[in-house]
Amino acid sequence: MPTSYEDRVLRVLAYIHDNPAGDLSLDAIADVAAMSRFHWHRVFRALTGETCAQAVRRVRLHRAATWLVQSDRAISDIALSVGYPNPSSFARAFSEAYGSSPAAFRKAGQFRPAHPDFKTGGYPMHPVTTRTEPARRVVALPHKGAYSEIGKSFEAFGAMCESRQLWPQIGPVLALYFDSPDDVPEDQLRSYAGAEFRGENTPEGLDELSIPGGKTAVLTYKGPYSGIAAAYHSLFGNWLPESGEEPADQPCYEIYLNDPRDTAPEDLLTEICLPLK
Repeated sequence: MPTSYEDRVLRVLAYIHDNPAGDLSLDAIADVAAMSRFHWHRVFRALTGETCAQAVRRVRLHRAATWLVQSDRAISDIALSVGYPNPSSFARAFSEAYGSSPAAFRKAGQFRPAHPDFKTGGYPMHPVTTRTEPARRVVALPHKGAYSEIGKSFEAFGAMCESRQLWPQIGPVLALYFDSPDDVPEDQLRSYAGAEFRGENTPEGLDELSIPGGKTAVLTYKGPYSGIAAAYHSLFGNWLPESGEEPADQPCYEIYLNDPRDTAPEDLLTEICLPLK
């Protein structure tokens, strides 16, 4: 694995260790990694096996466990020092992680080290090519909520195209995904269900978006849509660290090459597109 992505993960882990009470939001951590917030969370999870939020929680509580055993600092002071201003929320999080309250843990004098364990190479392989994608003008319906439920927005989009006889002006069907399911509450996830549009005026009731195009990594996934999330791990955990490429600060999008209404789930073809710098 080239050093750049490993170095970024190690740099972020070091930053979390050094700033347990600091701003450890996804945006702040992406800045430390010097990487697009659209893609950093996927790289981190693919390489470490945990989300950024899980890593922050683990490191903070590990630091607290160390101080509980190796110092006589007040528990409320330790809680504050690892980013938990509320002692009761600290006690609850600590008990969930370590199986005992902070006070009981201190009394028992236990201690457990934590080590990063890179997961790279452990994901199923899918074919990935690098190609120059065209700029696309997209019309779509916004979808808010679980990405797995975007199908209902595609149903509505298809019905609108049918009733307005838009199909002759419609190109490839696609979806854009703006948020990380690991770090954004499910009911707040933002995505769009739509297609490339080759007509003149944006149809009423649809939003117009643009995909800049350019150098793009394209993973071709064959199988039911329920397996797409795992294919992202392959793209970000297997291909990207070995590629020498850098993601652009743009969201991923998916292009659907056949129609689930007349295609068996195991034969569905999806292109997962990762814009590159």
